[in-house]
Amino acid sequence: MRHGDRRTGVELTDDPLFAHRVRRLVAVSAVALGVITALAFVSDAPTWSVALLATGWVLMPVILAASLNRPTLRYGLVVPASVVTVGLIGVLASSDGAAVLGWAMITAGILLGGTLGMWFWYRLMPVPYELSDPYGPPRIALGGIHIGLVLAGVAIVITTA
Repeated sequence: MRHGDRRTGVELTDDPLFAHRVRRLVAVSAVALGVITALAFVSDAPTWSVALLATGWVLMPVILAASLNRPTLRYGLVVPASVVTVGLIGVLASSDGAAVLGWAMITAGILLGGTLGMWFWYRLMPVPYELSDPYGPPRIALGGIHIGLVLAGVAIVITTA
C-alpha cells in the first residue's frame, strides 16, 4: 500500500505500512499515558483513578505491540481505552481551579481518540470514502485535534500545578 491508496479496513490487518503506525502508537501511548498517570498522581487524584490510568498505561502499549502479530487483538484496545476514560473522569471530577480546564481537555482528547479508533479501526459505523485513507489529510487533521487537546490539557495541568 502506498500513501494515498484508499483501502478500507487496513487497521485490523498486518499491512506493513500500517504496522509502522502501530509501532509508533506503542511508543506514543506508553509516553503519553505515563505522563497523564504521573500528572494525576502528583495532582492528588483519587487513588482509584490513578490505578485505572496506570492500568491503561500498561495495557495500551502491550496490546498494541501484541497486535503486530495478531491484528485482531486490536479489538482488545477497548479495555485500556475504557479504563483510562473512567480514570480521567474521576480525575476531572476531583479537580478544582484552573486545572479543571486542563483535565477536561485531556479527557475530551482521549474520548475523541477512542471514538475515532472505534469508528475507523472497528468500523462500527460506515466510514466515508474521504476518511478511508489512514494517511489522508482528513484523518490526519482529526488525529491532530485529538493530540492537540491532550497536549494543551497537559500543558494547562502542568502550569496550574
